[in-house]
Amino acid sequence: MTAYESFMFFVEVVVSGLLAGVMYSLVALGFVLIFKASGVFNFAQGSMVLFAALCFVGIQQLGAPLWLAVILTIVIMIAFAWVVEKLVLRPLVNQEPISLFMATIGLTFFLDGFGQQIWGSDIKKVDIGVSSQPIILFDGMMYLNPIDLVAGVIGGVMVFGLAIFFSKTRTGRALRAVADDHQASLSVGIPLQHIWVIVWSVAGVVALVAGIMWGSKTGVQFSLSLVALKALPVLILGGFTSVPGAIVGGLIIGTGEKLAEVYLPEMIEYMIGVNAGGIEGWFAFMLAMAFLMFRPQGLFGDKIIERV
Repeated sequence: MTAYESFMFFVEVVVSGLLAGVMYSLVALGFVLIFKASGVFNFAQGSMVLFAALCFVGIQQLGAPLWLAVILTIVIMIAFAWVVEKLVLRPLVNQEPISLFMATIGLTFFLDGFGQQIWGSDIKKVDIGVSSQPIILFDGMMYLNPIDLVAGVIGGVMVFGLAIFFSKTRTGRALRAVADDHQASLSVGIPLQHIWVIVWSVAGVVALVAGIMWGSKTGVQFSLSLVALKALPVLILGGFTSVPGAIVGGLIIGTGEKLAEVYLPEMIEYMIGVNAGGIEGWFAFMLAMAFLMFRPQGLFGDKIIERV
């Protein structure tokens, strides 16, 4: 392999990692939205991704066109947000964060069972009209997945829109106050119930987009809910309260694990004579663990200073 070919291969790995990172960021965004509104880690976000994807594919299989399936699924996720606020969140206002966290664990099992009870547990193919044939660039030197490119564009648009939502709208500015103190937010007139419904609805839409994109690559199946586990290192790197952090963290994780999978096995085998494999599966978690030692609040997270 010539130097030029090696360089182009390196660029292909980096670009592939960046696009995979955007896919991770789509899932991480849902976590950030809920955490900013309630101060609680939403364990059910992965199941929301699976549930939204199951609803989308199920509606499509009933004969609905793509645009109608998207609209109807958004309506379902908004209705889900309203039910969660009314039956789960409202009774737990001003309770310990662990109570809300345990509630999201319960939502996880409910969504996994309820979604598959309605739509079945078979692997379902998602068709959004994007070709599965790779895009060939530089006379065959680089191959890109069209789904990854579409996800990258959609992810960029969503991040830009969410950044404006949090910084320029009254609802966005109220989120931090709600997360800091539920009772104090109510006392100054912030409609806590409305804020939660809005945020969980937006998180549901983000889950739908993530479910469609991931489902287009791997099919809609039970393991889709486990993609949320890959969002944990993204959140640790970017910060649990930062929308830009979710994107930057995703890009770092996506690029890092692709480079590690391609180049680290050769380095390890050369140094210690051991044939290492499966690095892509654990590299992100090891990177996050190392990162916690130096900046536990994340790159864009707020540093907490407690005065005694």
